[in-house]
This record gives sequence, C-alpha cells and structure tokens, in this order.
Amino acid sequence: MALVRIILFGVPFIVLSFLKIILTLIPLLLFSDQLKAEQVRLLILGDSLSAAYGMKQEQGWVTLLQDAFEPKGIRVINAAISGETTDGGLARLPRLLEQHQPSHVLIELGGNDGLRGYPVSKLKTNISAMITMAKDRDIKVILQQMQIPTNFGRRYNQMFTNAFTTLAEQHDVPLVPFFLKDIALDDKMMQKDRIHPSVEAQPVIARFMQEQLEPLLVR
Repeated sequence: MALVRIILFGVPFIVLSFLKIILTLIPLLLFSDQLKAEQVRLLILGDSLSAAYGMKQEQGWVTLLQDAFEPKGIRVINAAISGETTDGGLARLPRLLEQHQPSHVLIELGGNDGLRGYPVSKLKTNISAMITMAKDRDIKVILQQMQIPTNFGRRYNQMFTNAFTTLAEQHDVPLVPFFLKDIALDDKMMQKDRIHPSVEAQPVIARFMQEQLEPLLVR
C-alpha cells in the first residue's frame, strides 16, 4: 500500500513540475520570437518615388508601410532622397549601413540615371557595387525594378529595363516589380509632372510593397 501511495502521489508531482517548466519556457520563447522580429530592419535606399515628393512625409508609401509593419516588429528606415542617382546612392551607402545596421536593403534607384540618359553600364556597375557592399556585411538585398518613360527610345528603354533583371540574376537577389507599372496609366494616381505618384496612389503602393516585401523579410 505504501508503494502504491508513493506512485499515486508521485505522478501529479511530476506533472506539476512539468507544467511549471513549460510555463517558465513560454515567456522565453515568446521573447526570443519578438527579438528575432525586432532584428528585421529594412533600409530603403531610393529616390523621389520613395521620398514622398510633393507631399507630407507621413503621406508617403514608405511611412504607410512602416505603419503596417510596426505591429509585426519590422522597422522601415527611409533613406530616399529626391533626385538621387546610383552615384549618390553608392556614395551614401557605407555611412547608412554603419548608422542603421539594417538586416535588409531595398535598392530603389536608377530612375534618375535613366532620365538623365546616363550609360546603362554605369548604372549596372553602381548597383552591382551596392549589392556587393551590403552582402559582404551579411545584409540581404532586394532590388526594385525601375522603368522610365518611352520617349528615350526603344533601344535605351530595353537596355535600362533589362539591366535590373540581369543584376538580380547575377547577384541572386529578389527583384520586386516596378510599383508604378499600372498606377502610371491612371491620371488620378499621378502628379501633374506624370512622373511622381499622387497622394491617392500612396496607400496603393504601400499595400503592393507590403505584399511583395513581407515574404522576403519574415521567411
């Protein structure tokens, strides 16, 4: 009887101890997941398309994306400057990487190179150097496909567009579709210059970019 009593009393004690261990580990596991999420820091290296050109900063798609990502523990750092070229982006990138310590970089540059008729070979060299610089620091790179108006000639436009596909393949980085591809055809979604998206377009761009970027950031 004594042996049976020990076993009967021993079982709930073991179960209780196991439950205490589980309850102790759950907060640690949740904290670990939260810490991993907080480590996702997306640096957006871009031009006026990402710099809220012609509107308040809080109206721009990058700020709207940050608002959407914040509950998920993803921080978005907007390093876009209106008029930025790949020359400027390459010059600024070392300081930005040191200052913000991002886990991911989205390169949204090249449009101003194209609008100024810069050689596509120069664009490719600059973006290639930026990708290499980030990857050498174990930072994941995402490349934004860019497009320019068709009045630059079919040959130059084709070379410009193909440059981004080539770079993504060469460096094995994701290529995000151009976020103005459909928007640019809607007058209400574009400013009067027909180059920059309007305030009304910003939520649309933010949703599109969230759909494109989130699987790349949290996988």
